[in-house]
Amino acid sequence: MNKVLLFNPRSANYKPRIPNSILSIASSIEGLYDYVIVDGNMETDPWIKIQQYLSTGGFGYFGCTSMPGPQLKQAIPVSKNIRALFPEIKIIWGGYFPSNQSKSVLTSGYVDFVVNGPGEKTFPALLNALEKNEAYELIHNLIYQSGDKIIKTPKDELYDPDELPALPYQKLNEFYPLKRYLGKTYLGTKTIAYHSSMGCPFKCSFCAVVPIYNARWKGKSAQLIYNDIKYLKEIHGGNAIEFHDNNFFVSEKRTVEFSKLIKSEKMIWWGEGRIDTIDKYSDESLALMRESGCKMIFFGAETGNDDILKKMDKGGTQTAAEIRSFAARIAKFDIIPEYSFVLGTPADTPEQVMKQIDQDIAFIKEIKQINPKTEIIIYVYSPVPTEGSDMYDKVLKSGFHFPEKLEDWISPQWENFDLRKNPLTPWLTAEMIDKIKDFETVLNGYYPTASDIRLTSLKRKLLHNLASFRYKTGIYKKPYELKALQILWKYRQPEIEGF
Repeated sequence: MNKVLLFNPRSANYKPRIPNSILSIASSIEGLYDYVIVDGNMETDPWIKIQQYLSTGGFGYFGCTSMPGPQLKQAIPVSKNIRALFPEIKIIWGGYFPSNQSKSVLTSGYVDFVVNGPGEKTFPALLNALEKNEAYELIHNLIYQSGDKIIKTPKDELYDPDELPALPYQKLNEFYPLKRYLGKTYLGTKTIAYHSSMGCPFKCSFCAVVPIYNARWKGKSAQLIYNDIKYLKEIHGGNAIEFHDNNFFVSEKRTVEFSKLIKSEKMIWWGEGRIDTIDKYSDESLALMRESGCKMIFFGAETGNDDILKKMDKGGTQTAAEIRSFAARIAKFDIIPEYSFVLGTPADTPEQVMKQIDQDIAFIKEIKQINPKTEIIIYVYSPVPTEGSDMYDKVLKSGFHFPEKLEDWISPQWENFDLRKNPLTPWLTAEMIDKIKDFETVLNGYYPTASDIRLTSLKRKLLHNLASFRYKTGIYKKPYELKALQILWKYRQPEIEGF
């Protein structure tokens, strides 16, 4: 039976985190196939180790997960090298990027299959079919090329996480000491990265999750989450948690149960949620969350314009009024809200686009006045191929299109696009982009992020004072003095580098 090499390409911040996606795939073939793991975040040059493994013979499959952006800078050249030097190996990609951009991936000539969404059942089924030379056309969650056609098989319902095999932490520890994955962050000195659910029950038109999960969500039970965290704490020393779910807080009942279980462990934790979901939580639930260690929650505020929120297919009940009121409410519980905003959405005229950018900047400043501890994350709108979305239809009509060749995705401009820093969209002018970025620089000076643990109180005070005039007067243009200090002090932007 052929062996499997599983590869986790280097992420944007080069900071090792437990590679949950690769471990999920590894768990699905545990005991069935011999496999090895190569983590690009742990290697100076992962190709050296990959080539060493493959040169020993016996490997028939290469599995690679990839998010858009920096991970492609390793995923693409490594896959090309494998196809050139080891053409008999089947190359299988999974993750948000290949699921959303399957045509460019499969027509590249060096990727054979794409796992479209969860792969815990698809991946072993595909390996079994290839090993036995049997048909794979009926395997769900699969995309492949047949002649000139791209074939997508039906999607499975989301799997129940409680019924899936446990992640093979001990196996990972054979390749890389697990303690190296527990890094120092704003939350703790040994922070655990954990994924406790699949999907999200909403259909925001700018979100890469939507085409994959189609408004579905399934969460692992609070008890099993706690069991894993307890193991990582007691055996490997973890003392804080980042929940990397697309939406951790869908179920108040699950959140409350987990909070009760984790409370005695004295661990700080963070997750992502929706304002209109958590605003429905009772005061008792919010107080318990804080007592249990919940210090900060990431929210997609997106905009202060209710019409645009509707065009984004935001779903739920979120409005500008609720964004304001929730910022004030959550402050009472000493939980820091981390609000992200998407600026530069498409409009009929350049004047309308600029007007909305100005309105969102004013709204952000209003939120900071309501709750100064609110962390603000700014993205530039970048399209996601969401069928049936009015906003995406407008994007296509503007003349925007994604790269057709896979290699084009690792050009500098498209890498920045994937980080939502350079939109490459026809309706946004250089003046608009400069205004967004200059305001972001001034905002980060006047309110330095609390998550940058390297900034001393003196540096924070100096940045604040230096940005004060610009922030209060609205003169954001060319803030070179602030940019110079942020570069000198390696100011950390959470949206790019995490904690």
